[in-house]
Amino acid sequence: MLDKIIAQKREEVEQRKKVATMTYLQERIARQKPTLDLALALRDDHIRLIAEVKQASPSRGVLSPNLNPTELAQTYAEGGAAAISVLTEANYFMGSNEHLAAIKEVVGLPLLRKDFIFDPYQVYESRAYGADALLLIAAILSQGQLKELVSLSHSLGLRCLVEVHNEGEVERAIISEAEIIGINNRDLNTFAVDINTTRRLRPLVPKEKIVVSESGIKSRKDMEKLGKWGVDAVLIGEALVTAGDVRAKMQELLS
Repeated sequence: MLDKIIAQKREEVEQRKKVATMTYLQERIARQKPTLDLALALRDDHIRLIAEVKQASPSRGVLSPNLNPTELAQTYAEGGAAAISVLTEANYFMGSNEHLAAIKEVVGLPLLRKDFIFDPYQVYESRAYGADALLLIAAILSQGQLKELVSLSHSLGLRCLVEVHNEGEVERAIISEAEIIGINNRDLNTFAVDINTTRRLRPLVPKEKIVVSESGIKSRKDMEKLGKWGVDAVLIGEALVTAGDVRAKMQELLS
């Protein structure tokens, strides 16, 4: 599935380069306000929440048929989220760059662009559409690509959340000089989720880095476990977008 997603994404990026040229992106970037610091937003005595705008997923299909990205983002901001993650992958997650740009207009929190990013073009694109940070998945990048994309992102004022799934990827993320490391509890090959992935990998990350636990976080009990394991923040999507009362779910998680 991951290989299929990446193959489609490569074709999509090449098509977008023809429609939204680098000149167009640079013009958009020139009109953007200075970026907000995701790392600063996640540093606190308590676990911080990155709430995700996510309409669908490859493993579960459509999660929220009537999702309104801007309304949900405003609810997240009012409910105490430290930052907002925005899915921009269209084929499997029903996201778009336009969702990112629209949310930028209505909330004042750092926005994390979550997509399958492997091309420098996508970094400029992220900045052009209002992202303050972007996700880089170690599993789909060589060390050279990872270093290049982190460096380029920093030059544009963007923070990087480097996502890891195993011990080797933790080491690569540290070498990349990214300040924020995300531990994904979901196996990208099987889609199986095990929150204990965070417990296993957290001790390998230097204390000066910010650690974000991703996937499978559904309850206050999960939050308490992660707090004991020394996690700085969590990224939660499905548990929020499928909740009958999003504000109440946020209160439960953050109480």
